Amino acid sequence: MPLAKSRTYDLILLGATGYTGKLCAEHIATSLPTDLKWAVSGRSHERLASIVENLKGYDVQRVQPSVEVVTLSLDDLRSLAKKTRIILNTVGPYYKYSSPVVQACAENGTHYLDVTGETPWVYEMIQKHHDAAKESGAIIIPEIGLESAPSDLLAWTLATLIRKELSLNTREVIASVHQVNSQPSGGTLATATGILDHYSLAEFMKSSAPWALSPVTGPKSSKTVPLATKLLGVRKTQHLGTLTTSIAAGPNVAIVQRSWGLLGGPKSYGPHFQYHEYMRVKNSLAGFIIHAAVCLASLAMTVPPLRWLMQWAAHNIYAPGQGASKEANAKDVFELRAIAEADQDVPNPHMAMAKFRYDGGIYYLTGVFLAEAAMVLLTNDDLATKLQGGILTPALLGQPFIDRLRNAGVSLESRIMPQKR
Repeated sequence: MPLAKSRTYDLILLGATGYTGKLCAEHIATSLPTDLKWAVSGRSHERLASIVENLKGYDVQRVQPSVEVVTLSLDDLRSLAKKTRIILNTVGPYYKYSSPVVQACAENGTHYLDVTGETPWVYEMIQKHHDAAKESGAIIIPEIGLESAPSDLLAWTLATLIRKELSLNTREVIASVHQVNSQPSGGTLATATGILDHYSLAEFMKSSAPWALSPVTGPKSSKTVPLATKLLGVRKTQHLGTLTTSIAAGPNVAIVQRSWGLLGGPKSYGPHFQYHEYMRVKNSLAGFIIHAAVCLASLAMTVPPLRWLMQWAAHNIYAPGQGASKEANAKDVFELRAIAEADQDVPNPHMAMAKFRYDGGIYYLTGVFLAEAAMVLLTNDDLATKLQGGILTPALLGQPFIDRLRNAGVSLESRIMPQKR
């Protein structure tokens, strides 16, 4: 059901004084409608007021955001959720601070968007709040930032293209981080090194199991992963080059699999659909070294003294709320490429290829994802009614979301490739 338009605000940005929050606020102030009714929210009135003052420099004629001071108590958050149609949440680590935010939105029919990459926490939120959100009509979409919107949108785009142009299902999508030039923020480092302080290894493994986030039991792979990939972490493809383990693959794969299930399981992308994600490297040796380093770092995270050492090191790079300068961010590039194979029992099945690219700060891009997804929900009542509520995924916002991202500077291209003979 569409949210009541009589609420005080169209959206509230929670965590506006943090690194990603400030960048999201900047995009809202420079790119969203000037009559948008919005507020910035957090614990410090002084810091929030400073944010608002800085935003006036972008456009003094637009409606300036109000300030909503809030603690992270459930009662405070329930009151906040009742004031707005949508909450954009940048308060992380999410497993540590944001569970009551999701609960408050699910209970009060308030749409919610965040940029977590914490699969165990997303799994927990699905178990606890999906049904309540569906009942209230709240559309709750976690991981709508760099994790995992590009992956999810590319998989959706390719499966949709193959269905539309060829009237075929999709058997497999292989994605690769083709280029990324960026530095992690303090919040990202704190989350990555601290999540096993909150969840047991067993809980982590359960939430990370294949198809764990999907509401429909997923298919077993009809194609085996090459032996070299299993042993050495290296995979070679004709169109993507030499690939290796990507540290972001786990959260992204989980979200793509949930999209498959939410969109109808076998009736959506196809009954044999598989999604795999890697990162591009120059050669097999580099791929093996990166794979080994990721495996060793993952193993070290399970040993408390080593994990605490990594947390100390991460904190000394950037503390939570800090990140690279605007000048450094301007040089960022992110490009994700993917190929898809149609589900055909022939030697040379049809293939499709897609590319997602953004030139500029990837944390600014994260703010773009949040703000533009909010506008999709605010301006498409029919879509909101169709989605009905629940804990959903970026792909369910479909083409309207992609169109807004393109207008904001994202390049997303796709095409059917010439068939081999």
